Amino acid sequence: MKISIVTLSLNQQNYLKDALDSVLQQGYPELEYIVVDPGSTDGSRELIQSYANQLSHMIFERDRGAADGLNKGFARATGEIFAFLNADDILLPGSLQRVADFFEQHSDCDVAMGNGFVIDGEGRVQRHVRARSFTVRRYVCGGTNWLQQSTFFRSRAFLNSPGFNVENRTCWDGELFVKMVHQGAKVGYIAADLAGFRIHDSSISGSGRLQQQYEQDSSRIFRDLFGREWDIRDDVQRFFYRSEGLLRHMRTWMQKITKREFA
Repeated sequence: MKISIVTLSLNQQNYLKDALDSVLQQGYPELEYIVVDPGSTDGSRELIQSYANQLSHMIFERDRGAADGLNKGFARATGEIFAFLNADDILLPGSLQRVADFFEQHSDCDVAMGNGFVIDGEGRVQRHVRARSFTVRRYVCGGTNWLQQSTFFRSRAFLNSPGFNVENRTCWDGELFVKMVHQGAKVGYIAADLAGFRIHDSSISGSGRLQQQYEQDSSRIFRDLFGREWDIRDDVQRFFYRSEGLLRHMRTWMQKITKREFA
């Protein structure tokens, strides 16, 4: 089963080698690896070129942002399974074989979400993320857990979708997945840790510099999906989902405390 992975790179040389190696050292025989760099000036392009004989495609051309760059990358992809990994994130060893095995065993699954870790700039684990409950309603209300880096999808689901929205500057990944599901894509869950999501001072998630833009993107996605503005009904449901998540965390915390006391 051929897997196509696209990595988008822009001035992340400090982390880029770890990202490239984490994919190329998987040892997966049917890997198509595509790297897109619209104009790094920190030595990233030279690093990418040093891997030229291991890459299927290198795309060095300007784009309209991350979503546009990913669309260009997937336009070259020919695999049955697609995924994308940012230049500052990593795949964990053995992930691609686990993904291939899962899709082989679940022919009706279009989008597979695995577990993973949030890591810091030095690669230290900050917390574990277990993928669960990805539905359209839960996504817009913040009632689901998932990691983009641990998410894989069939090429047919991507080709039937609108692709990445080039106007989205903050959550182009979430918009793609929720619209796939809105169109009928079936989600499955892989009970394995597949990737690490790195948060650091210069990342979008770590800096918080695009919070206002994120809120605008999220509001537009909601309108696209439901044809209306957010109202009190949605506030109530969001409160329910967040309360549910809080109770789950408290239960997990209490279980850990109990284990320590009786160990």
